[in-house]
Amino acid sequence: MKAVEGKPLPLGVTIAEDRINFSVAVPEGKTCSLLLYEAGCCEPCERIPVVRFVGEVHYIALAGMEADRYEYNYMFDELIVVDPYARALAGRNVWRREYDIQQHEVRGIIQTGTYDWEGDTPLNIPYNEVIAYSLHVRGFTKHSLSKAAHKGTFAGVVEKIPYLSELGINQIHCMPVYEFEECLQYTNYWGYGEGFFFAPKSAYAASGDGVKELKDMVKACHKAGIEVVLEMPFTDKTPKQLMVECLRYYMLEYHIDGFIVNPAVAPMETLFSDPVLKKTKIMRHDMGFQTVMRRFLKGDEGMVGNAIYWLKHNSRQDGIFNSITAHNGFTLHDLVSYDGKHNEANGENNLDGPDYNYSWNCGAEGPTRKKAVLKLRRRQMRNAFFLLLLAQGTPCILGGDEFANSQKGNNNVYCQDNPTGWLDWGKAEKESELFNFVKELIALRKKHPVLYPAKEAEGIDMLCCGMPDVSYHGENAWKIPSEVSSRQLGVYYYGAYADDEDCFVVYNMHWLPHTFALPSLPKEKKWHAAASTKDGILAECRPLENQRLIEVEERTVIMLTGR
Repeated sequence: MKAVEGKPLPLGVTIAEDRINFSVAVPEGKTCSLLLYEAGCCEPCERIPVVRFVGEVHYIALAGMEADRYEYNYMFDELIVVDPYARALAGRNVWRREYDIQQHEVRGIIQTGTYDWEGDTPLNIPYNEVIAYSLHVRGFTKHSLSKAAHKGTFAGVVEKIPYLSELGINQIHCMPVYEFEECLQYTNYWGYGEGFFFAPKSAYAASGDGVKELKDMVKACHKAGIEVVLEMPFTDKTPKQLMVECLRYYMLEYHIDGFIVNPAVAPMETLFSDPVLKKTKIMRHDMGFQTVMRRFLKGDEGMVGNAIYWLKHNSRQDGIFNSITAHNGFTLHDLVSYDGKHNEANGENNLDGPDYNYSWNCGAEGPTRKKAVLKLRRRQMRNAFFLLLLAQGTPCILGGDEFANSQKGNNNVYCQDNPTGWLDWGKAEKESELFNFVKELIALRKKHPVLYPAKEAEGIDMLCCGMPDVSYHGENAWKIPSEVSSRQLGVYYYGAYADDEDCFVVYNMHWLPHTFALPSLPKEKKWHAAASTKDGILAECRPLENQRLIEVEERTVIMLTGR
């Protein structure tokens, strides 16, 4: 093994036919050495000065080196530094074990192996056809009742693919899966903050090999028609160049379908225009849909206009997705069960987590035996799924909401690596009725392309047929409810624009029943009941006895089809 001429770019480790190149950015004024370790050892066997540099980038190449035999770090003056571009880390395969980098307990792995993708490529599912599902790789299957053989791992997610497929999911959003530090003052369960962004988390791998198991998970998801989107929040200290290179790397090396980034720190214009990432979904969180729909759901006044906007907003144009709930905040069960957050177990005197949740406990705070309260909560959860899945943007379900998973009122489980933060799969059996409702509602959405157009509906007559693609109605047909006190809305989707049946969705979020006038259909067609909060999704649509008026109970959504 000998030092030969190296190259400053690309940063990280690059393997060529006759040499291995090492390149790293070093703070100005500091010396740099390359430390080599026999694989699995915590004492360096070689310390090689890296004296060539361009700007702050120091580089060296080694010829005659057997990459599989070695692991590596850098030493800046006397400080041990793990390569921020390391593709995998040794010594990090046990969750919540504290490691000392200065004692060489964490080391970079030189990736040399090949992987058989079996012809796999990213799926490129159109935005408007996506049904997304947000999960935490560890918390998704860690619960004792998950029935997964490999709990809390990438392999555990693979075991749940049949479940996701049955529900109707075709995209999963994974919270951070890179090598972050979980052993902080409070357990960093979510994984936000600094990390080694290029290296999949070994503690999320049943075998300890995060690289292989993440690829296995992506390949298995793709075979089932499910895209994989990774949340990559980065931090304000992360170099912009690293962010771009990182997303490119995961797309090319792991076939990742999309990323959720923080627009406050990520170079959005660069990512959107990058030719390598051109067909990759670059997404971001947006609270607009969530806030409006939560307020509309619980019956706040003055929300009809905003609800109209979010019911028709198309996600493709700005890379957002719709969600009623997300990991930051209440689960859906808790949204209808608690007026206030209950984060006492986090150890921060209930001061952490969002104060404004736009939630409503339906008459009792937390667990209750009151039948009327429990009935109303079930109704409100169904209404929430109607709002989410009948809106025209890309819907994203928080994992576990489909079986009323609860976090006991905790709206910030960032440190709860325990049953509070994990999905309680025992509820999946108890709440099979809600699961089936969500599954059938997803299928109903997919059945009616007029509900998920590729292009945002404009509310105008583009076919010159006398009917706009979408129109909005109050208790009187063709009259948008403009009163601040109004809490009800009818939305008419004209099926001819999507070679589909007409669909009329009535939302009554008021605590009183209301009677709606129905838009007239051609003489050969009649309005049929297809779904409602009360009756669920009907196996056979039934014609309405009264084709002119429909009475809608309080806090109820009804979907009609014209046929």
